[in-house]
Amino acid sequence: MTKHCCESEQQLITVPIQSIMCLLFYNLTPPTAQNSLQQSAAAGAAAAGAMATPASNMASTAASNASLAAAPTATPAAASVLVYREPVYNWQATKSTVKERFAFLFNNEVLSDVHFLVGKGMGVQRIPAHRFVLAVGSAVFDAMFNGGMATTSTEIELPDVEPAAFLALLKFLYSDEVQIGPETVMTTLYTAKKYAVPALEAHCVEFLKKNLRADNAFMLLTQARLFDEPQLASLCLENIDKNTGDALAAEGFTDIDLDTLVAVLERDTLGVREVRLFGAAVRWAEAEAHRQQLQPTPENKRKVLGKALTLIRFPLMTIEEFAAGPAQSSILTDREVVSLFLHFTVNPKPRVDFIDRPRCCLRGKECSITRFGQVESRWGYSGTSDRIRFSVNRRIFVVGFGLYGSIHGPTDYQVNIQIIHTDSNTVLGQNDTGFSCDGSANTFRVMFKEPVEILPNVNYTACATLKGPDSHYGTKGMRKVTHESSSTGTKTCFTFCYAAGNNNGTSVEDGQIPEVIFYT
Repeated sequence: MTKHCCESEQQLITVPIQSIMCLLFYNLTPPTAQNSLQQSAAAGAAAAGAMATPASNMASTAASNASLAAAPTATPAAASVLVYREPVYNWQATKSTVKERFAFLFNNEVLSDVHFLVGKGMGVQRIPAHRFVLAVGSAVFDAMFNGGMATTSTEIELPDVEPAAFLALLKFLYSDEVQIGPETVMTTLYTAKKYAVPALEAHCVEFLKKNLRADNAFMLLTQARLFDEPQLASLCLENIDKNTGDALAAEGFTDIDLDTLVAVLERDTLGVREVRLFGAAVRWAEAEAHRQQLQPTPENKRKVLGKALTLIRFPLMTIEEFAAGPAQSSILTDREVVSLFLHFTVNPKPRVDFIDRPRCCLRGKECSITRFGQVESRWGYSGTSDRIRFSVNRRIFVVGFGLYGSIHGPTDYQVNIQIIHTDSNTVLGQNDTGFSCDGSANTFRVMFKEPVEILPNVNYTACATLKGPDSHYGTKGMRKVTHESSSTGTKTCFTFCYAAGNNNGTSVEDGQIPEVIFYT
């Protein structure tokens, strides 16, 4: 048969040419063979009439897929299935490769020896297939058809699988073609896992990665945990860390399960204020109460939140944020509210049942510099702040100080730390907290509630006001201290200067605040 450059032309003339060839062959054949040919032609016509009908439009999947639908996609969605209408007779001659011949058999009654009833209710779709092809591509199908308890049924019901997803699976097994889109990716991932086709799984996960955004990060995180996809889950968490506010505001946030909420609230790297986390948790609790058919009372909100409530770091809020929100929510008990107010206002601070460790929304390796070369004993405190001015050559984020502790053995200190913009006298960050020391000459970490941005070549003042017994102090101080990254070789240079006024004696040469802890 002569090939034509236009596909449409080929389709128009294919049947007439084959008819003419059959007629010529028929006229040249003995009468006994003609009867056989007539029977073959009749059988071929019957088979052609039994070819598969077009697949129905693929149904929309759950809300998880709807969230992905807004994303631009480079992969065509499997919204329609190509149905081959070529004559059954001698179709093999029109396919020059094994791949073309197998692709022709996809969703085709020709040579099919099994049918799947996919879906449930009114959405059930009858899909033809070929046991050999399925067994070659899937260990699950191989066991189904050839294992010790192989089925002999020619019709197999799959009520838990979406027809669109099953067709996408078969398309891949028959032709290596990937046809997934926002509407089908999650159900296709489920189907690929069910039938142990890891190559298609990988394509689905890659599709999800490319379409990961802040507004669908929580939904995809839930699915990644459900389908045991740790790499995708890790990418979702990183996205939530970087875009915490937008992710919490997304509509899909309130649809996540409790375990996913707990996994997020446990993280130290969320980039949002704690009062916003509390507000998001309350929104989730209202939605969860509705799912459990409970009234959204404060008691029921606390009940559905469970462990998640203890992961809200109320001590990191300002007293104003706490008083305006959590204190009035009735979700916390009276005892919890009182203890938190005492934590904000008195020293020594009472123990609270909530985490007071700061969240740091910065990635990378923590760095620190020490400005003293030697440690001595007996530095006293009388309510005056130890202060030292500093500047750096590049943008960094200071997350805390290292301070000296008692010379009299294990002791608790109350301390207020601050970073002040020197020229404007603006407090950029502070924390009123405490620390415990063991009596050694080591430094002890005291952290800010949030990272403090430090710009290059700008003067800042580091302050620490300690309440406690005499401590160690540093001597042989250095005016310039440089930190060099072991991985990139980047140098961060600190320059220290005397802070005029009340400084409790701390200077470049000796005193307190020996260590600065930061991220680049």
